[in-house]
Amino acid sequence: MTPEIAIRNATVEDVPFIKACIHELAEYEHAADEDHSTEELLRENIFVKGFAKVLIAECDGQPAGFALWFNNFSTWLGRPGIYLEDLYVRPQFRKRGLGKALLKHLAALAVQNGWGRVEWWCLKWNKPSLDFYESLGARQMDEWMPLRVSGDNLDNLGK
Repeated sequence: MTPEIAIRNATVEDVPFIKACIHELAEYEHAADEDHSTEELLRENIFVKGFAKVLIAECDGQPAGFALWFNNFSTWLGRPGIYLEDLYVRPQFRKRGLGKALLKHLAALAVQNGWGRVEWWCLKWNKPSLDFYESLGARQMDEWMPLRVSGDNLDNLGK
């Protein structure tokens, strides 16, 4: 029997589920100690201040995964796009089409709004995810090097 998959916009009532998935994802990526998010921070920054949006993937009526995204802007395209910060499907729901459904939904949003692209990062060691993304037409951007300033370095730079 084919599972019933639904993609919907998250509501503030989904915050505990979103937080749980973020922590599960951090554990999967061997970075649980870097997860400093809290339900309060998520509620405030997503649902009050609107810095990001979240899609919830449901399988047979159960929340099974999420995609957290926000708009970015491409100077070369002269248009906004979508930056997918995180996509996660709980292990017991994998291989059912939920990840693809989330990405298709994001792609449809981009197309409907005239936005130029959907982009995200994936850890180099995560071959199953890389293979999956490439099967959907994503390509690795090996010529670009991600950079980040955070923590004390951000504090010092911001003085």
